Amino acid sequence: ASASEFLQNDGAGALSWASASAGFNSVQVMTSSPWTKPAGITKIIVEVQGAGGSGSSGNSAGNCMGGAGGGYAKKFLDVSNTATATVVVGAGGTAVGVTNNPGVAGGYSSFTELSGSGGWTEVKGFGGAAGTTAGGVGSAGGAASGGDIEIAGGNGTHGGYMGSGGDSFMGNAGITVESTTGVSGTGYGAGGGAGRDNTSGTGADGTVVVWEYK
Repeated sequence: ASASEFLQNDGAGALSWASASAGFNSVQVMTSSPWTKPAGITKIIVEVQGAGGSGSSGNSAGNCMGGAGGGYAKKFLDVSNTATATVVVGAGGTAVGVTNNPGVAGGYSSFTELSGSGGWTEVKGFGGAAGTTAGGVGSAGGAASGGDIEIAGGNGTHGGYMGSGGDSFMGNAGITVESTTGVSGTGYGAGGGAGRDNTSGTGADGTVVVWEYK
């Protein structure tokens, strides 16, 4: 027997080793482009998570707002006639400091497949908006497109001197702790907290995950 083979019965009592012909085979967490289809793969499930925005920094003359979470999309694709796909992994918004500076928006993540018929299929999670130093409505969570399931990122919150980031489907937001550095988003795609008289928290990077099936 070889690795990944199973023992089969021919119905008459004879046993033999055989290779599995269908089912889950492998998973790739993408860090660069392109995705290249492994041998024998016919179908995939793609998860695309946009990156989170960073929070702003605020002082007595400004307000604090957390960065928003990135959007998430999940898509089933038949890749029988696809060899490769273009992948973009969004970068989280970088920290800003020390006082009264807007944050940086998160980058988008995407998986773009060129099918055998010549049509494009793009699954995309947009990045979360940056925290600003203006009062009012919080920063907007990233949208998503091209998925069978699409989940927008959470909004960053505005609270005077205490602005928390927005959650993402695959990550947890950072918060603000008064007079300290804003807490960064964790996991994938979460927004960073604002910095009160200090440096803000960074947004978490996005990701593209490809589940591969025979």
